[in-house]
Amino acid sequence: MALIKDYMPPSRENWEWVVYLFQFFPVLASLQWAISWYGAGKTSSNSRFNIPGKIAWLTMEAPGFLTLLYIMNTLPAEQGIASLPWENKVMGALFVIHYIYRAIMTPFLNPSMSPIHPLVWLFALTFQLSNGTSIGCWLGGYGPTTRAEWQKEANFKAGGRMVFGIMIWALGLLTNVYHDDELREIRRAAIRNQKKRAAEADSSTGKGKSGEKGVDKVYMIPQNGLFTWILYPHYLCEWIEWGGFWIVGGWGCVPARNFLVNEIAAMLPRAVSGKRWYIERFGKEKVGNRKAIIPGIL
Repeated sequence: MALIKDYMPPSRENWEWVVYLFQFFPVLASLQWAISWYGAGKTSSNSRFNIPGKIAWLTMEAPGFLTLLYIMNTLPAEQGIASLPWENKVMGALFVIHYIYRAIMTPFLNPSMSPIHPLVWLFALTFQLSNGTSIGCWLGGYGPTTRAEWQKEANFKAGGRMVFGIMIWALGLLTNVYHDDELREIRRAAIRNQKKRAAEADSSTGKGKSGEKGVDKVYMIPQNGLFTWILYPHYLCEWIEWGGFWIVGGWGCVPARNFLVNEIAAMLPRAVSGKRWYIERFGKEKVGNRKAIIPGIL
């Protein structure tokens, strides 16, 4: 059942407009090269309008995969499609698995999350809705809708390409989770240290160090994995993940290509400015030869 006729799920014409306009997202993202402010994460600033980090993260990230699920469950019937090919369902599952981790699990796994400014929240929400609509419609009826369409190329390109793409996607997801957890461990360790100091104070003076509660702004330079060479390996691994996703869909899957390009456009300037933040906070000596996001290059 359509929520809004011709708009959710969108008609083919409206979907094509979404895909077309979404290609220009890098133009908007490029403003980050000229603006040092970013109201989330390490550079989150105090504002009366800030949204608590975990609530903001969940509500701005989850709508993307929920939109995709809704479209993939409603659009086929509107297009007279009895059942989508398994290839469509596999690509949809890859997208949903990532966002169950990123949108749903991450706020609960993270010991803390810095507040997020409403402007950042709004831009992220718009990105997710656009991306979920773009990919969801391609998978739900406006892209390949039969096994024959998926298999019209040589078997290696259709079958072997998908297996290879899924392997790249899985590598990206697992390494993304690993490096995310390295960042989480910094704050988990800080919490353990605070509890230890409080317990020691209790046993010696009868008074705990209540003033040391909270780890929202605890930062260190991680040392393990790709953090040895770069400061934002979790960004790089996510690019690898969505590169694999594009391989699964094939060169002609414009929505998957847009997603990868737009992710890079959004995250690259943040990584570069983030390196400057690390240098200002910890000094060039401690940052060492680490690059921002591509080992040995950038």
